[in-house]
Amino acid sequence: MSNEPTAYTPDQVSPPGATLAELLEGRSMTQAELAARTGRPKQHINEIVAGKAPITHDMAIQLERSLGAPAAFWNTREARYREHLARQAEHDRLSGQIEWLAQFPVKEMTKWGWLKPVQDKVGQVRELLNYFGVASPVEWRDIWSSRQFAFRKSEAFEGYLGALSAWLRRGEVVAREIASQPFDEARLRASLRKLRALTLSGDPREFVPRITELCAATGVAVVFVPELTGCRASGVTQWLTPEKALIQLSLRYKTDDHLWFTFFHEVGHILLHGKKEVFVEWDGSDTDKEHQANRFAAESLIPAAQWKAIRSMGRYSKAAIRNVAASAGVAPGIVVGRLQHERLLPPSHCNDLKRRYLFKVKQ
Repeated sequence: MSNEPTAYTPDQVSPPGATLAELLEGRSMTQAELAARTGRPKQHINEIVAGKAPITHDMAIQLERSLGAPAAFWNTREARYREHLARQAEHDRLSGQIEWLAQFPVKEMTKWGWLKPVQDKVGQVRELLNYFGVASPVEWRDIWSSRQFAFRKSEAFEGYLGALSAWLRRGEVVAREIASQPFDEARLRASLRKLRALTLSGDPREFVPRITELCAATGVAVVFVPELTGCRASGVTQWLTPEKALIQLSLRYKTDDHLWFTFFHEVGHILLHGKKEVFVEWDGSDTDKEHQANRFAAESLIPAAQWKAIRSMGRYSKAAIRNVAASAGVAPGIVVGRLQHERLLPPSHCNDLKRRYLFKVKQ
């Protein structure tokens, strides 16, 4: 009988015992003889062949000596079979969790490339679990329901948790890929003037990389993540680590006044508030901290003294708005937006001074 190793390409679904049975038949060796060669009870060999008992590492070495097939072959065969059983059990378990999918805009997430395109529902559940980095929907809910969102919880909010968590998760993943310095409050405050000057740019291809660069140098990762249906969030601030903050902006509002106000609002949360809460700007969020961040954004874009001069104008022609915007060092659309917000200018007036941004985001 030759002791030369024999190569096999086993069926990944069948148990290793099936391969052992084929090998014994090819060698005209009985289970009793193999039991005698390995020093194992015949019943144990029979249980391995029947798939009832696993091939342990010790048994794999004994099979190598008795049959010539390497121990590594048997160990790999056994491991793949056990993995197959585990995945089969997981498939059965995930089949009962398909309803979980209804909470998420799966088609949009797939369109943006956040999820791999999968046709069957079980595969989609598996993709979502991989996306969130959790073992099951139970862990997903435990993690996301316990997040310290800085606004009042409500039944309405619970209905948006799926889309919101999907959007937030994407921001976290992208932000972790941005190399940044440890957070430096003084440096961030010193960067505000340069960040405000970027409002004069009408091209996201110019100002987005510059925002990212300036903020990363202060310990803040800035990411733009497309809006998801049902998310209702225009921006978010959270701390990924004690030394790295995240500002995440959606493309929900495409005019310059909304975008820049939201950005400086998020900067306000970083500079004014703690590191434990997650500040999400969404429909209906109304707290003292939100008002504080609003004031910070308004005064960062148009300082109080300059705004007082603008208010005193009384009459707001387009030419006058362009002039005061130039003196304040901001885009005219930002002046228009604040005038409208404070009801000094009707919502329908001067909107052509606002820039509309067209983002092409590959996330």
